Amino acid sequence: MKTENNIILTDTQINHKIRRIALQILESNINEQQIVLAGISKNGFIIAKKLQKVIAGYSDVEIVLCEVFINKKDLLANVTVSINTHEYTNKSVVLIDDVLHSGATLIYGVKHFLNTPLKQLKTAVLINRNHKKFPVKADFKGLSLSTSINEHVEIVFDNNTAQAVLI
Repeated sequence: MKTENNIILTDTQINHKIRRIALQILESNINEQQIVLAGISKNGFIIAKKLQKVIAGYSDVEIVLCEVFINKKDLLANVTVSINTHEYTNKSVVLIDDVLHSGATLIYGVKHFLNTPLKQLKTAVLINRNHKKFPVKADFKGLSLSTSINEHVEIVFDNNTAQAVLI
């Protein structure tokens, strides 16, 4: 993995953050038999799959993976998911993204799930940038990072390794 940018989190650090988030998810769902991990397409879904593996190492709770498709160029377009509505109705859902910047992607993902009765809806992000334009927060976060509005944080997944970089 090559980058000339500033590394914020190494692969090892990302794995530690994911393990901590997984344990927090389990703790907040202690009485649940099933948890839906809904990862926003691409990086959020990759993180959801990593969380599923970690959770499986600690608990026998059933994890349902769901990929959430949001058109980031047209946030008002329909949000779709990879599973049927009945698979998350009256369930505990965790909506997952890689970086929380303005909150737009997360809030439109949350909006989709609010059209269905749920036991609870929580949000998780690997990095929280603190530049929110929308009233959304991450219930579980790996790292809170104060940056300038012009800086960009990207999570790069490459050949089973990952790093967070500041561009």
